[in-house]
Amino acid sequence: MNHHDTALFDESFAHLLELTDDLSINLEESYVTMDSGFCSFENRATVQQAGMIPVIKPNLRGLKNQEKINQVLDEFEGRKHIYEKRYAIERCFAWEDSYLKLVIRYEKLQSTFMGFRYLAYSMINFRSIFKNNCGET
Repeated sequence: MNHHDTALFDESFAHLLELTDDLSINLEESYVTMDSGFCSFENRATVQQAGMIPVIKPNLRGLKNQEKINQVLDEFEGRKHIYEKRYAIERCFAWEDSYLKLVIRYEKLQSTFMGFRYLAYSMINFRSIFKNNCGET
């Protein structure tokens, strides 16, 4: 059954904290970036209680007070550069989706699957580097 990501946040975040605790990884003062669908006081508080810094794109739905809107936008402005890095990573994953072999995992061996992934990344980089030179003689 499909669920929206926001419904899975609490459980997934708890599992993340358990895993990092088991591996003795300290995530204090690290950033947690999320899109505007996760913009809520509860999610922000959950991340802060774990000692992490929430970077959540503001969702201004339901806000009518201009002072509150300005406060929310000003708070995000200081962390916007971190959110933009998240976007670059999301875009990379979207490029992966253009290769059907990576969208649906048919390979049983991890090494074969990773080989196809590296090949796709190589093709993406090759096209990006040489896109202006293709077709010239």
